[in-house]
Amino acid sequence: MTPEEVAALIERELPDCEATVERARGAHDDDHLAATVVSPAFEDRSLVDQHELVYDALGDAMTTDIHALELTTRTPGESDGRSR
Repeated sequence: MTPEEVAALIERELPDCEATVERARGAHDDDHLAATVVSPAFEDRSLVDQHELVYDALGDAMTTDIHALELTTRTPGESDGRSR
């Protein structure tokens, strides 16, 4: 999967989110990715729960197409510099 396809999948499955996905720095193959996902669904959720939402959105791609995912999650308020 391309980074663009991964971003589109996350955005399709996680309503009102914005996903930015690129090849991970220093990755020697195409299946190591880095994603930043901003979503109001992350409000009042633990970091583990936030990441689970993204992994659930990716479904089987996490085991078939993506070898490694460096994941950063933020709420809209965290993304634009406001505190919670």
